[in-house]
Amino acid sequence: MEDKLNETYITLGGYVEVEKYRYLYFLTIFTLYILIICCNGTIVYLIVIHQNLHEPMYIFIAALLVNAVLFSTAIYPKLLVDFMSERQIISHAMCHFQYFLFYTLGGAEFLLLAAMAYDRYVSIFKPLQYPNVMRKTTICVLLFLAWLLPACLAAGSAMLTANHRLCNFKLKGIFCNNSIHKLFCEISRTLSLLGVIILLSVAFFPFLYVVFTYTRILIMSYQSSKNVRRKAAQTCLPHLMVLINFSLFCAYDVVVVRLEPDMSKTARLLFTLQVLLYHPLFNPIIYGLKMKEISKHLKTIFVFPSR
Repeated sequence: MEDKLNETYITLGGYVEVEKYRYLYFLTIFTLYILIICCNGTIVYLIVIHQNLHEPMYIFIAALLVNAVLFSTAIYPKLLVDFMSERQIISHAMCHFQYFLFYTLGGAEFLLLAAMAYDRYVSIFKPLQYPNVMRKTTICVLLFLAWLLPACLAAGSAMLTANHRLCNFKLKGIFCNNSIHKLFCEISRTLSLLGVIILLSVAFFPFLYVVFTYTRILIMSYQSSKNVRRKAAQTCLPHLMVLINFSLFCAYDVVVVRLEPDMSKTARLLFTLQVLLYHPLFNPIIYGLKMKEISKHLKTIFVFPSR
């Protein structure tokens, strides 16, 4: 029975003393998951109901926040189940499906940030052409591609990994990411090449584009009036902060596989949980506090007018 189980299921071996702290783990993750849904959902709701927020920049922000909720949903419910289970396992098929969702939504984050950078570039450098360039059709195409491109690449990678024979059935993590490659008997050159293509296409090149675009915008703004500098800082800096934060998360995901033998299980768990908990809450806080129009509408919800 044990051998049959190991042929079908992968053990998630990254948990630390689940039996002792299962209720603490569960309550912490459940509370933060509800916070993620509420914080991101509140700002998306404000963008939907307020006509003055129906602009391309705010539509992309709403898409980014929806993506963060979907990203959390791909990870958190399984964590909650594992905390309350006697054995932390996942089926081979579900592991590859989680792998697919993880990299699809992670790649979409970078591409959505790149779409926002393009919107800001056109707005500042081609203001007269902006209404014609950033039409509803353009926005829909950018949103569609932001999810479609990483989904196609991640699907190809997931199908290739699913066809590899496993020589190890214990994953040194708490969810299925690129650490699954450590379970294979051997990794093909095709899979390694596809991994590089995915990294360049949906992470590295979009990252460079965003940094280049906002650098040009900030340089131009500091050569202009004080009002222009202030407006550029208000719109660009929040996006840059979100980009840097998510890039650090992706760097951790890539590097942790290389450092796997040198990291203790406790350190690995703490780093992983910090990344999973920190980023989905970071976006709504940054956009809620730093984007003037969103912040104004938030105050009408949480601050009662004086009588």
